[in-house]
Amino acid sequence: MGESFITGWGHTKFGRFDGDLEALILTAAREAIDHAGITPDAIDAIWIGHFNAGMVHEAFPSSLVLNLDPAMRFTPATRCENACASGSAAVYSAREAIRAGSIKRALVIGVEKMTAKDTAGVTEALGGASYQREEAGTSFPQVFARFAQAYSQAYGDCSETLARIAAKNHANAMNNPLAQLQKALSVEFCNTVSDKNPMIAAPLRMTDCSLISDGAAALVLTDESLLGEHARAVGFRAAVQVNDFMPMSRRTLLDFDGPAEAFRRAYAAAGITAADLSCAEVHDCFTIAELLTYEAMGITPRGRGRQAIEDGTVLAGGRLPVNLSGGLKAKGHPVGATGVSMHVMGARQVLGEAAQMQVPGAELACVFNMGGAAVANYVSILEAAK
Repeated sequence: MGESFITGWGHTKFGRFDGDLEALILTAAREAIDHAGITPDAIDAIWIGHFNAGMVHEAFPSSLVLNLDPAMRFTPATRCENACASGSAAVYSAREAIRAGSIKRALVIGVEKMTAKDTAGVTEALGGASYQREEAGTSFPQVFARFAQAYSQAYGDCSETLARIAAKNHANAMNNPLAQLQKALSVEFCNTVSDKNPMIAAPLRMTDCSLISDGAAALVLTDESLLGEHARAVGFRAAVQVNDFMPMSRRTLLDFDGPAEAFRRAYAAAGITAADLSCAEVHDCFTIAELLTYEAMGITPRGRGRQAIEDGTVLAGGRLPVNLSGGLKAKGHPVGATGVSMHVMGARQVLGEAAQMQVPGAELACVFNMGGAAVANYVSILEAAK
């Protein structure tokens, strides 16, 4: 069984994109193929992560990338959907095909165009990723507000901690030219309800919520036997997927069991602990999700996640910087693209190619991508190929 390596990538700027879904796909794909130093005919198969849920009319996007070059005609192409983890689902599917020996080189694209709908339309589309028998009509801000309410009830008001997380990620995005919102926000602003920062679902304010975004990211994955043809290679020390029960009624919210189990399995597979990580890109769809992730990944004990930001552990320059890209909060969250984007950011770190975001000497980068309310959970540990 061969191993799979990231050998190239592409990444559009996240934000409002005037073109259509196909243009996003082709832009990221072309950049990834060029970055890998190959030609389109070298791709054996294609996977596309795309949630959609009616946000655009293109419900069958997998073959759109074939329009990039006539040489790509007849290349197998498959769409993957796993809510906000659709991008990681595509990455893992391609990786497994290479490890199984079915193919030698894959193109993975994550894409979403969300701004074609208004905020109400996007909210309705995303709401389809919850358990409809019990949670239909509940928006995702309301879903994650339940996590924040439970956290504050158990451990004390967490509003200021959430504001600190938001301000941190906005500050980090200032170093990422691909980020949607490159605007520094103070803790005071993020912690104050105002006309510019309204309450969305108590206690979550607008600054606690990720952005509505268009964007695409792409990876070329290559079998180890072909690494001599590439200038760079990033390997997976671990790649773990854990799915949990979908109904929130079947889970204890504060345990964040699905993410915690994914981290446990990834660390065991990699032979490491959280202390060995150099940096992490985690799924901060809402600031409370990042706070709970600090605990799930073992940076702090349960109930004490606020220590990670108060003592500077997760800040830029801290022992384990989290979301140096700006995270979903400020980089943006084009749903299907997010998991692929996270892998691009991690790969750049371990190769020393992250520019102003770079952690000096980064060796292990962690990626945590989550679909739904901690239902589909993907943890990757990335390292430069030896």
